Amino acid sequence: MRIHFIAIGGSAMHNLAIALHLKGYQISGSDDEIFDPAKSRLEKYGILPSQIGWNPDLITPELDAVILGMHALIDNPELIKAKELGLKIYSYPEFLYEQSKDKLRIVVGGSHGKTTITSMIIHVLQSCHFSCDYMVGAQLAGFEVMVKLSDEAKIMVIEGDEYLTSPIDRRPKFHLYQPDIGIISGIAWDHINVFPTFDIYIEQFKIFADMIPEKGTFIYCQDDTELNQLSKSILKTNKIGYSVHPYLIKNGITYLTTTYGDIPLQIFGKHNLSNINAAKNACLTIGMKEQDFYNAISTFKGASNRLELMEKNEDCSVYKDFAHSPSKLKATIDAVREQFADRKLIACMELHTFSSLNKQFLSEYKGCMDAADTAIVFYNPEVITHKKLPPFDIPMIIDAFQRKDLLVLNNSKELESKLLSFDTRNTVFLLMSSGNFNGIDIKDLSKKIVHLRP
Repeated sequence: MRIHFIAIGGSAMHNLAIALHLKGYQISGSDDEIFDPAKSRLEKYGILPSQIGWNPDLITPELDAVILGMHALIDNPELIKAKELGLKIYSYPEFLYEQSKDKLRIVVGGSHGKTTITSMIIHVLQSCHFSCDYMVGAQLAGFEVMVKLSDEAKIMVIEGDEYLTSPIDRRPKFHLYQPDIGIISGIAWDHINVFPTFDIYIEQFKIFADMIPEKGTFIYCQDDTELNQLSKSILKTNKIGYSVHPYLIKNGITYLTTTYGDIPLQIFGKHNLSNINAAKNACLTIGMKEQDFYNAISTFKGASNRLELMEKNEDCSVYKDFAHSPSKLKATIDAVREQFADRKLIACMELHTFSSLNKQFLSEYKGCMDAADTAIVFYNPEVITHKKLPPFDIPMIIDAFQRKDLLVLNNSKELESKLLSFDTRNTVFLLMSSGNFNGIDIKDLSKKIVHLRP
């Protein structure tokens, strides 16, 4: 098949392009900007566009399909021509469904934890020699691409994002996957530019859960108040509620408490111990033995940017995380606080998303950083302007977080200087953002932090 990608440079799009290339498809694509790692990876497989920009000449009747990325606008010239030619136009999730409609689909949704749960399931299935296809929103250690598609696998594991499908399809992505086993990890209001009220946001998860067939399985976090209420309306489908897996911490290592003994983990945090139970229930539902699951999960190192250890020495560690929404922020800080109870915790987060930079949403962050000894919030005024949002001032942020000693910075050089000024003895640094702190090299900064001496 000949497939053309409009906006091939996206994180998910370029991975799908590579997956189809590896499957033997002829791939072309275009974009108005392509950055690393997408650029280098597309180039490695010989499918990097020869020039930047949109080119309607690439859209020809010989194409079998066009895949439209969310980054493209509705008036994209390639999209217009594809419509004029009557070509098949798929969104990213529509095409994934077409590739997996004859497989058993495990779809993981939720406001937080879905990437990690998806990654855990994929890791365990691969470790236990269960053949599966997959799509996950983060790079995994030992996996070349974030998307795998094959004709042989009978199982497809999909991270189910609730954000919009494409510029011409306003449905949430996870409404298109038709789950056989559906997981919801938790519901905490997000994407307020699309879902202006919490009730509208919750309704998207209700629709997702209702899609699970009568013979399917709905797996949900029973610690979540909203999910518990939602689960009561799911009448025909088999339901499995889960909570935090029993555990203990010894010498800085978290162990699962099981009938097979204490299982050491390479990850930590109550949210991850809850994620493990979600993954376990999914794997057991498809026939995996419990002991095999535990053996495999003990080797799981986590997904990229999810409590990822950047650097450490004998008395200082630096972690980075994707946390940006209030629920993610609190869960991540609490996890580090519990794991390193005897260390000083310096937590720094960036307000970067549309929701987090919205005045109406800021109050949702109340108390989220209370567990940190030192709390820092960074924002880039240029991002606020780019997102066409009204500006806000530092006192407003301090008031929203309800922490009088909160340090708020809006200059990346000042932020880097401040982080390098702390006494690093017996300290853990936690850097959280869905962006990059306006261009700070986190790897380089982490090296500087751990090698500093007062």
